[in-house]
Amino acid sequence: MSLRRLALDLLQIRDPDAKVLQTLAVRPERLPCGADAALETPAHLPGRPERPVLVAPRDLPARAVGTHAGHSALLHALAHIEHNAVNLALDACWRFGGMPDAYYRDWFRIAREEAQHFGLLRDHLATLGVRYGDLAAHDGLWEMVARTCDDVLARMALVPRTLEARGLDASPAVRQRLASIGDAAGARIVDLLLRDEIGHVAVGNRWFHRLCAERGLEPVATYAALSLHYRAPVLPGPYNLPARQAAGFTDAELSYLQQKKPPASMADPTETRTDARSPSRPPRR
Repeated sequence: MSLRRLALDLLQIRDPDAKVLQTLAVRPERLPCGADAALETPAHLPGRPERPVLVAPRDLPARAVGTHAGHSALLHALAHIEHNAVNLALDACWRFGGMPDAYYRDWFRIAREEAQHFGLLRDHLATLGVRYGDLAAHDGLWEMVARTCDDVLARMALVPRTLEARGLDASPAVRQRLASIGDAAGARIVDLLLRDEIGHVAVGNRWFHRLCAERGLEPVATYAALSLHYRAPVLPGPYNLPARQAAGFTDAELSYLQQKKPPASMADPTETRTDARSPSRPPRR
């Protein structure tokens, strides 16, 4: 069994608790990565539980965090994000063949950390008498995974460096909301999430920059072109600049984020994509 094959099998598990337990039970250092294995894409990914019911973001009711309903909704939303993050990391691990072994080990390690995050939030939510799945949720994170399944460069640009990096910006306000209602345990969990997510976004940054270098692409202009091509969301401020700097965003990237003015580029990354199963190969480590 290769690490990529195992990641795909785990991704198809429907029950969130079983997925978390089985992901955490893996010792990835004992497995070959299987970088060159030909894996067929199953008809339905990821494996989804019957609950939560998925709705459009606009259909999620707004609730004051100081109420039991609002407190529960906030923690449930965080748990849902972390459950999705497990799926995101497993998908990044299995989908793109031909990458260095370090790439697969990075993303499986991240899947394990996201599984730990989900477990912490699920258990904390239970102290309020609410189970994960009791409330509705949305599917915005997985939609971008589906859009970027054809190119590892686009995936690195628009999932860890865009959607997950948004969590770096949101964490201080979320922590403050929990602290303001006396949920010290919840605030501590958010602190842990922020610490780990900086590392996860840093992995996305590292592989994005490495792939840009392999393909002879300028990173800021490439990111701007990919964002347009794949219809990535525009991220409004405020930005957690210290966390983004710690995650490896360059000064030029942070300037673009705040000004949305990419430099001119001679290369269009959407025209130089390689097949998702045979990405431009960095040297193996």
